[in-house]
Amino acid sequence: MTRFLPRFFIHISAVLLVLAGTAVAIASRSEAEAPPPAKPLAQALRDALTAPVPAGVSGRIEFSNRLVDSAAVADGAGSPLLANAEGRFWIAGDGRARLELQSPAGDAQVQLERDRLTVFAPAANTVYTAALPDGEHAALPGVAAIQGALTRLAGGVALTGPKPGTVAGHPAYTVRLAPRHDGGLLGAAELAWDARHGMPLRAAVYAQGKREPVLELRATDVRFGPVDDGDVAAPRPPGARVVEIDAAEGQGAGKHGGGMGRNAAVSSVQASLPFELSAPATLAGLPRRSVRTLRMDGATGALVTYGKGLGALLVLQEPAGGRGAIRGIPGVQQLSLGGATGHELATALGTVVEFERDGVAYTVLGSVPPAAAEAAARAL
Repeated sequence: MTRFLPRFFIHISAVLLVLAGTAVAIASRSEAEAPPPAKPLAQALRDALTAPVPAGVSGRIEFSNRLVDSAAVADGAGSPLLANAEGRFWIAGDGRARLELQSPAGDAQVQLERDRLTVFAPAANTVYTAALPDGEHAALPGVAAIQGALTRLAGGVALTGPKPGTVAGHPAYTVRLAPRHDGGLLGAAELAWDARHGMPLRAAVYAQGKREPVLELRATDVRFGPVDDGDVAAPRPPGARVVEIDAAEGQGAGKHGGGMGRNAAVSSVQASLPFELSAPATLAGLPRRSVRTLRMDGATGALVTYGKGLGALLVLQEPAGGRGAIRGIPGVQQLSLGGATGHELATALGTVVEFERDGVAYTVLGSVPPAAAEAAARAL
């Protein structure tokens, strides 16, 4: 499991549930222990990477979501990903993990394998799966190498910590990361890890101007011991829609052919699609960065990226006919988009707009205000 820890830090901004889903503590005690000693961040990270790892861990978690109006989901009809929820987690000795958030509307599932991330969203009855970059490393970096990486990272991210304290009664360090630019609506993210075993205990995301986290996931009850293979295998609900995104390879349009998931030239991607691709050179003032194909329910679609960093816009295009990912979610609003009827979900961290036109279903999403997402949708 130690070899998987760098991947948790890499994906913190993009996949909060995965990071927090692997949250563990070293034991369950009735009284809080003293905070750990203060130390430089590079040393604290090195100690976390080299800490002894238990053979397996399982327990319970708590999830808080302030993105959507709590009154809108108070009846429990929405997904557990949209409200406060409790759940369970399992981590096998080889790093495979599963998180389950429970609700009357169905259980959300997050599964982490060695090379793939899978998320089931019950509200949309959709399974999202994506290939992960290779997490293997020949050797763990030393303190000097870690400090060099932190120095380079500080050019784009403001780092605070590690702050010694306790989380769930256990000695822990907390680090805070805030983007210096291209952060979209993201204000900061925090990660707390156990001082003895180096495992994440808490993950939180803050929106700009907000003092309380809009997303937070933390471990509570924890049990140690071997974990069965069946516990880390997320069930696939029958009839669920499947959206599969393969890992991108390379940078820059035109360096690759139209292979699934690869950044390719617009013409190459167009040749793989059963519909007319909309991929203008700029969108809402942002330059086009990549064009990729992806698979959805066996059909071929496209993902176009505009801008870079956390302020980027993503445009998903697929054959029309699906239900849409956000319809039926509390707080979704209808809007007019040049003759088409769209649906919009605006949160403190970003906006999602869905609409259909000429046999194509479009989804525009990004960490941007509603006006920016609407302008992008109207320009497609």
